Amino acid sequence: MSDKGSGLDRVHRAGGCFVRVAYGGFAALYLLICLYSIFRDAASVWIVAVAAVANVAAISGRRFTAWTIAAVTLSLGTTAYLALAFRPEFLAGVLAEIGALLIVTARTVRQADRRRLVPLTALLGAAILACPLRWSVVGAAAFTAPLGVLLAIALGVGLYLRAVEARRARALAAARRDERLELARDLHDFVAHHVTGIVVQAQAARFAARSGAAQSPEQLDRMFGGIEKAGTEALTSMRRMVGLLRDAQNADAPDGEARPAAAVPGPDSPPRPAGDLTQLHDLVAGFTHPPAALTLAPDLGTLPPEVVASAHRVVQEALTNVRKHAADAASVRVSLARADGAVEVAVRDDGRGRSRRLPSSGFGLTGLAERVASLGGRLHAGPRPEGGWEVVALLPAGDAKP
Repeated sequence: MSDKGSGLDRVHRAGGCFVRVAYGGFAALYLLICLYSIFRDAASVWIVAVAAVANVAAISGRRFTAWTIAAVTLSLGTTAYLALAFRPEFLAGVLAEIGALLIVTARTVRQADRRRLVPLTALLGAAILACPLRWSVVGAAAFTAPLGVLLAIALGVGLYLRAVEARRARALAAARRDERLELARDLHDFVAHHVTGIVVQAQAARFAARSGAAQSPEQLDRMFGGIEKAGTEALTSMRRMVGLLRDAQNADAPDGEARPAAAVPGPDSPPRPAGDLTQLHDLVAGFTHPPAALTLAPDLGTLPPEVVASAHRVVQEALTNVRKHAADAASVRVSLARADGAVEVAVRDDGRGRSRRLPSSGFGLTGLAERVASLGGRLHAGPRPEGGWEVVALLPAGDAKP
């Protein structure tokens, strides 16, 4: 995952912690006031304790299900006891209990798995609607309808948030899967290229043997060495392709089927890189608003085909993002260079992020991170200290020749 995505996750987690702490502090203060005001009998204190458990469930994290079951059990048990055997005079803590149970209901609908969703929601609804029975049957008749409206709102909020998260999860899984399938298509082409080289060299060796021309040991070694290298590269690409296809069509990840599989390229499909940097030159040269410049390090050498294809994909996505989100940029610099045994692909602009007019799906960098990680590399996308934006990918270069 890119650094940008990790940063957004940290912001979301910090915001969630802040909301939980704020709500927990307010609930604790309210319950303390209730406890101070109604410290008359054990039943009133017990009601405040049940409300405290319900509020802990509302802000709980990893043990949310356990706290939810505890809160529902205590609430239903307390209602049954108070309705049948004892009716306290003061029930201020019930308001905090009902509010917390409504929050727990929305959270349960949002994040509970399908096996627990219906039973937990039914128990929570019963606990909320039964609370007025603690006063009297008349009180239950008067307050059950308003509580039913509040319960319906909580259910609606939970269902909406669940649908939003499910849709985002499916879109994210589909973006990753499509990028893997795209890379697998590229690797398939590279395997075919290597196998063709093996066949050609083997045919040349057979032709030389049949013609009776004497071959020196050096010539034979060079010929068989080429066949060996092409076969090794073909096997490496094939292993990567099979691994990517297994991940992209994982039967245990149904969200990956949110979109149809990537279409088979037709005669009108844009060409894909076939192992050289020619198309990268054409891609950068065709980007004129703002103008882009390409810099290739002299020691770059011959790169593996999958590295070239991934570099082309990184530059293409980065330039697209510049056009979408940095229309005020004056220039874009694209560079490929060696860096600690890897190839650094960098796209940097000097824009300030103004004049954003075009919409974005938000999954382009996710797909890039998936592709780069599949090759064993890293992707960084974020603002530059001196201003502007940069996308930097480190791709393993293998045994590239100088």
